[in-house]
Amino acid sequence: MKLPIVAYGDPVLKKVADNIDQDYKELKSLIDNMFETMYAASGVGLAAPQVGLPIRLFVVDASPFAEDEEGLKDFKKVFINPVIDEETGEKWDFNEGCLSIPDIRENVSRHRDLKISYYDESFELKKEAFTGLAARVIQHEYDHIQGKLFTDRINPLRKTMLRGKLDAISKGAVKVDYKMKFPLQRKKR
Repeated sequence: MKLPIVAYGDPVLKKVADNIDQDYKELKSLIDNMFETMYAASGVGLAAPQVGLPIRLFVVDASPFAEDEEGLKDFKKVFINPVIDEETGEKWDFNEGCLSIPDIRENVSRHRDLKISYYDESFELKKEAFTGLAARVIQHEYDHIQGKLFTDRINPLRKTMLRGKLDAISKGAVKVDYKMKFPLQRKKR
């Protein structure tokens, strides 16, 4: 089932998410729905706060970047209660976007490498290292469960210049091909 994606301005996107356990209600169904929602919106990652749930869960599928970087052909993963243990390597800029902030893309600087601990969909503990675009996608989604958006990582002057567009998104004044929930959209009478 496709879930509505929460738009910029909703408080859930600024909240540090809570850990869950393996008994979280309908976890498998939620994960399946998040992948379906992400694919329908042509995304490469989706965090639970983006569908209105303040929990430490995100899904990624970086296979659309397979032509740009080796090793991403089947890069589809579920991250539950993740903790970034280390971010290293040279920082590099990449033009990022976000399903919760449609029609805005900005260069964001992130570390090239990371080590992360997390539980997979079977609640098996994993400790892995990622680099390049895989690391970037994970860092972007990890930010979501930490209450951060990619716009929090751009130059403050640039963010000020985007204020009007960001406010318009909060009010629903944006066209998207997927279902969204807008925090400041006026109810139609």
